Amino acid sequence: MIPQDPVMLLSFLNLKLRDYYGTLDALCDDLDIDRAEIEDKLSKIDYHYDKEKNQFV
Repeated sequence: MIPQDPVMLLSFLNLKLRDYYGTLDALCDDLDIDRAEIEDKLSKIDYHYDKEKNQFV
């Protein structure tokens, strides 16, 4: 289960991306979550996935 609060979700995802996953797609596949849904939720708090940094910034 992933956090539903956008700020907690941001922290959770960036930690996972930094420590365990090389790409957002790998994280989404492994955790069986919808990438578009995650990106939409985080875009509402002005965060977007940066492929180069492999983080939401």
